[in-house]
Amino acid sequence: MASTTRERTTFGSGVAVTLALFAGLVSPAAGQAQTTGSIFGFPPAQQTPPAGAGHPLMTPQAIAQAEANFPQCIANLWPLAQSKGVSRRTFETYTASLQPQMKIMDYLDSQPEFSKPIGAYVNMLVTETRVKKGREILERYKPIFDRAEKAYGVDRYAVTAIWGIESTYGDPDGIGRRNVLESTATLACIGRRQDYFRDEFIATLQILEKGDVPYDHLKGSWAGAFGPTQFMPTSFQRFAVDFDGDGKRNVVDSIPDIIASTANNLKLDGWEFGKAWGYEVALPQGFDYRLASRSNKKTLGEWNALGVRRANGVAFPRPTDTAYLLLPGGANGPAFLMMRNFDAILKYNPADAYALAIGHLADRLRGGGAFVQSWPKEERGLSKAERQEIQGRLAQMGYDIGNLDGILGQKSRVAIQDYQTRAGLLPDGYPDLVLLQQMRR
Repeated sequence: MASTTRERTTFGSGVAVTLALFAGLVSPAAGQAQTTGSIFGFPPAQQTPPAGAGHPLMTPQAIAQAEANFPQCIANLWPLAQSKGVSRRTFETYTASLQPQMKIMDYLDSQPEFSKPIGAYVNMLVTETRVKKGREILERYKPIFDRAEKAYGVDRYAVTAIWGIESTYGDPDGIGRRNVLESTATLACIGRRQDYFRDEFIATLQILEKGDVPYDHLKGSWAGAFGPTQFMPTSFQRFAVDFDGDGKRNVVDSIPDIIASTANNLKLDGWEFGKAWGYEVALPQGFDYRLASRSNKKTLGEWNALGVRRANGVAFPRPTDTAYLLLPGGANGPAFLMMRNFDAILKYNPADAYALAIGHLADRLRGGGAFVQSWPKEERGLSKAERQEIQGRLAQMGYDIGNLDGILGQKSRVAIQDYQTRAGLLPDGYPDLVLLQQMRR
């Protein structure tokens, strides 16, 4: 789902929403489980409330009041819409019969659990079916890809991989079937993300004002991501381009606009043409796993000097390129040196599983094979509650891990590595059941 902020990755449809919600799990673990609670006295993890629980705008009374006030809320947005170039006629035409879609509130604070570790997710997304259909797409639209690649300097295989992962190359079930204006209007007036979604609602009205996408074609996810490559309305305003020359930026119906707009998104997010997103690597015996950190960037030549080699045995093509080491499945899974293009994909959707799937599918589309190293054979990953328990235990030990939100980001990873070192464990920063069981002792 393309967007100008990381917020967009909380939303989407089909597989994309699974990975979006999975974003907090993949730095670096994922999964589903039960838990026994904590010896430190906080409630058993299965009692952990949803992220929005307790928010004043998410109480039943607040939601009911906001629903009743919906028409007035929409009317109050007219001055903002006007300031953004929306005409009174457009505003009244498309808002006169708007009704809040209250089912969306169930999605806004849903906290799904996952039973699949990251390797299973990547394998679920990068299938032979997606590879086959993606190659057909590349052949069918080769002249358009040729032009777009020349104009934007973005790898056609990456664009096609996003198309495939986001919506299975335009399948309606992948794109979503909800009216984008209704979705964004609902979220702009009801619930805890109103500030964010006011901009999305106004951006949708701007699309209708300019006639870029017909109203009845603006279908998407419950949060407003639309089109085969899932643009949020505000990101559409930033990235979408008219590549077929008809005067419209139509990322729903125009294949040239879809391809070029997605390429433009990656370009503005820092894509470097002709360079890899990353390399699968093999680590030497006795490797210091504390070097696996997003903040620890070295040139490929420096990694090579430490004994890090490409897993397929081929030399690194540009030793001066910089990269950081990522162990998405811990020391027992594949290791990767990640480049700036991986970070560009992460800006499209900040989930390691998503970005890894995009990069891997892109490589498969150009003729590459499977990963050399196998993913660890885990019975399951960690639930959100268990990840929160790990964070709570680390916090009790004095580590700064930020919010106890179950999102195991860089702070949590650094803390885990330090804890593992002190506990005599391999410091790969990987939060799994072994780590949790060790912390419970």
